[in-house]
Amino acid sequence: MKEDNCLHAALICLGMLYCSHAITTEKLNHTRPSLHGHHEKGKEGQVLHRSKRGWVWNQFFVIEEYTGPDPVLVGRLHSDIDSGDGNIKYILSGEGAGIIFVIDDKSGNIHATKTLDREERAQYTLTAQAVDRNTNRPLEPPSEFIVKVQDINDNPPEFLHENYHANVPERSNVGTSVIQVTASDADDPTYGNSAKLVYSILEGQPYFSVEAQTGIIRTALPNMDREAKEEYHVVIQAKDMGGHMGGLSGTTKVTITLTDVNDNPPKFPQSVYQMSVSEAAVPGEEVGRVKAKDPDIGENGLVAYSIIDGDGMDMFEITTDYETQEGVVKLKKVLDFETKKSYSLKVEAANVHIDPKFISNGPFKDTVTVKISVEDADEPPVFLKPSYIFEVQENAASGTVVGKVHAKDPDAANSAIRYSIDRHTDLERYFFINAEDGNIKTIKALDREEIAWHNISVFAVEVHKQHQEAKVPVAIKVVDVNDNAPKFAVAYEAFVCENARSNQQFITISADDKDDSANGPRFIFSLPPEIIHNPNFTLRDNRDNTASVLVRREGFSRQKQDLYLLPIVISDGGVPPMSSTNTLTIRVCGCDSNGSLLSCNAEAYILNAGLSTGALIAILACIVILLVIVVLFVTLKRQKKEPLIVFEEEDVRENIITYDDEGGGEEDTEAFDIATLQNPDGVNGFIPRKDIKPEYQYMPRPGLRPAPNSVDVDDFINTRIQEADNDPTAPPYDSIQIYGYEGRGSVAGSLSSLESATTDSDLDYDYLQNWGPRFKKLADLYGSKDTFDDDS
Repeated sequence: MKEDNCLHAALICLGMLYCSHAITTEKLNHTRPSLHGHHEKGKEGQVLHRSKRGWVWNQFFVIEEYTGPDPVLVGRLHSDIDSGDGNIKYILSGEGAGIIFVIDDKSGNIHATKTLDREERAQYTLTAQAVDRNTNRPLEPPSEFIVKVQDINDNPPEFLHENYHANVPERSNVGTSVIQVTASDADDPTYGNSAKLVYSILEGQPYFSVEAQTGIIRTALPNMDREAKEEYHVVIQAKDMGGHMGGLSGTTKVTITLTDVNDNPPKFPQSVYQMSVSEAAVPGEEVGRVKAKDPDIGENGLVAYSIIDGDGMDMFEITTDYETQEGVVKLKKVLDFETKKSYSLKVEAANVHIDPKFISNGPFKDTVTVKISVEDADEPPVFLKPSYIFEVQENAASGTVVGKVHAKDPDAANSAIRYSIDRHTDLERYFFINAEDGNIKTIKALDREEIAWHNISVFAVEVHKQHQEAKVPVAIKVVDVNDNAPKFAVAYEAFVCENARSNQQFITISADDKDDSANGPRFIFSLPPEIIHNPNFTLRDNRDNTASVLVRREGFSRQKQDLYLLPIVISDGGVPPMSSTNTLTIRVCGCDSNGSLLSCNAEAYILNAGLSTGALIAILACIVILLVIVVLFVTLKRQKKEPLIVFEEEDVRENIITYDDEGGGEEDTEAFDIATLQNPDGVNGFIPRKDIKPEYQYMPRPGLRPAPNSVDVDDFINTRIQEADNDPTAPPYDSIQIYGYEGRGSVAGSLSSLESATTDSDLDYDYLQNWGPRFKKLADLYGSKDTFDDDS
């Protein structure tokens, strides 16, 4: 069958090629009209004039994908000037000329040398011209023509995408559009049926169908259920040639997913849930979970839970965990096993979102019964009150009862309770508690003025279960007793003028009481009975917890008495009242005529009366003399101290001089003089040091001092060293001189041992033998030449 199809296609192609060639040849073999033109009659007898032209063209056609052994003839060019003698040459130029299309320059035949593909290029524009073969002079103006590539069905349809993905709601009606797939054919849609496509479904039936002309995929079955099957794979084919036999085809895959709709109500998998909770559980604690199953997904599967009935509605609550879609039952209030041992709840689960199109499938909710049993727990003791407040009077005797606390065991066993005080809250141990009955008593007297409130904590512990305990706060108020007498509010010190007038007020006093306000004001001020008729001062109670002190007489004198002490009695309003006597100190002061204070010092009058002008001048003179002495002392202190050694600071003998070059020998005027070591300043004596006191005077021995020009240098140096070492008062006169060589003009020449070994010298160094053992090495090196000659 396949070979028959191929043979059939080949015969069709050859037939089309033959027809094309015949039409092309017929259209091209026209002769050129005469140069004088040509007349044609119109349909109504009108004479039409045509412009002169050499060739009459139509489009050339060449079939694509031709694979014959010889180049295919596209057409022939011919000019009526051509007489066949070969003097005319045909030239072809333009797109593909010489590469794809070639022309016989004598006959004008055009051939295609390569296989053409219309999908790559549908037409070519060429230019033809006839020229004189010998001179290449154009015989005709150039003219363009078009070669069109004739299409064959050589391209299969291709879809825009290899795979498509589409969604459609579940339970959609038949014919609901899902997606449109589109294929394209590279063949010429204007020629034949090569690009005419027809769509068909190869896989996916009977669930889906496709429109043959548009490629739209539609549902083919009603009530497709996502919960039964969610995904479908459909294969669509596009075939050209209108779908007839021999056409080419292409396929694509379409994955279609059913999206969810809320078409399923929630459903509990069981009718009753059993739960339990301890009576020791605290409110908010989770008791258990229930879950209604809904096969829908997303918002269609959201379920909300609620308690709609039951005797535990007040004790429990339910919330929704939207991550797990569970109903969480939680404790709402504290439970008591001894009061009620079980509860029942009716819980409802309902969809949050309902689709009106499927409301007939409802109701979209379900109910379940939840039974909760309360478990007994070993509970700690419970005080009858959450806190206690007691009162006790201050200064009450030890053992006074403050109050009583009471706790009980809530369990059925009703264990005995023992009480104790948390000593961290009663560090001073003011109270103790009876362990059996909970009575709180004082241990020592309380003082309200020190601590007005005592806040302690009391423990209640089961006798047989020490780990079960409870704690309650106890506040104890210390009730005030009038045990403090009133006193001056501050330490008053009053002043009265010498020229004060009778009944003149000079100070107002007030009082303070440590007791509570009930045992304090109102204060009563008075003078003691023994001085009620005091001749100097009197007291007036202002009846506002203050009192004023007044002058009873005129004329006070500091010379006679400058200080008065006035006792004042202050009583409070407590029951029974308490009083105290407070002393007011009053000083007599000098004042001006306006009553302004000038001075309160009584000694000032005595000083002015007994001190003469001469005494004052003598005091000032003593002060001046003392200042002069201080100035002189400071001036002497600032004088510069003398140096410790009496010789000049610039004495070169204290310096260490270093030369970086060799000296000048006998010509060097700055060379060191050995006479310096003789201490010329100390020839006639020694220079004492001021910083130390010598224990004895050292006198140099005359016999040890050699002459300045002594030849015995060794003895001279040793003598000087010994004198310096034994003289504690001698300053350091040593000086160091460094010489690299003796310099020019020296009779000794260079002292270098390296140079001396290679230099012939006529100098005699025998005198070195007389310089002592310290110069023995030099004497051996620079001794008599005869000795060296004999040794050699």
